[in-house]
Amino acid sequence: MYAKVENSTIVKVNSSLASFNNAAPSWSAEQLVANGIYEVVYDSTNLKDNRFYINGAESFTFANDVVTASYAAAVGKTIDDVNAVDQEGNAILDSDGVQIITSGVKTKEKNQIKAQAAGQLQSTDWYAMRIAASSSAIPGNVWACRTAVRTKSNEMETAIDNATTIEAVEALFTYTVGADDVTSRPLGEWPTL
Repeated sequence: MYAKVENSTIVKVNSSLASFNNAAPSWSAEQLVANGIYEVVYDSTNLKDNRFYINGAESFTFANDVVTASYAAAVGKTIDDVNAVDQEGNAILDSDGVQIITSGVKTKEKNQIKAQAAGQLQSTDWYAMRIAASSSAIPGNVWACRTAVRTKSNEMETAIDNATTIEAVEALFTYTVGADDVTSRPLGEWPTL
């Protein structure tokens, strides 16, 4: 990203150098600066994971011959489900007159966990279909893994439900490296076959 500066004021920001001058892509760094065009430096201090936060607006400043893009403070998304309302605060109902619910982060993340569990089970679903069709046994390791996936899914969903702040929900998904150099997250990992 680049910015055009005139009289110490940013007048234009664009990702294409050619938007400032057709010849600008061939200019050296010195020529760009001589023409008031600076590469933008990003300050991502306030930028947070958009799964959990609504990031603040981006703004640009020019100081000490540097154009900096920064963000206003992020705000945590709603973690619990809420009843949908219109601009006047009236309940929004579906065509059957039932209250529409806006899913919070917890519900969205639990739905992701359910989908991941289904994906984990999919490769061995044929064993379950085979037992129903022909009474052929499911190998013990497959049975144990399928049970472990369901158990882990329930544990993950419970951990999400027990989180009381957006920071706590985010922390469940945050990987860290322990003293033993093992990378892990509080939510844990899926069992494997």
